[in-house]
Amino acid sequence: MAQVVILGEYCKSCGLCLSVCPKQVLQISDKSNQKGYYPVEVVRAEQCIGCTLCGLMCPDLAIEIIRT
Repeated sequence: MAQVVILGEYCKSCGLCLSVCPKQVLQISDKSNQKGYYPVEVVRAEQCIGCTLCGLMCPDLAIEIIRT
């Protein structure tokens, strides 16, 4: 089991994490951050397999994976 933590203020909505997640755990939020970007959000936390691909792909280091 793993927990995905999104640091919303760092996310620039590039979508790279969405393209590599094998379980479609993330989606773009409909709420903007202070910079005007729409960060990703976790929508299917229970589906996360802890592969860390999303965190590895994020160019802004806005995703942390905590393995439990």
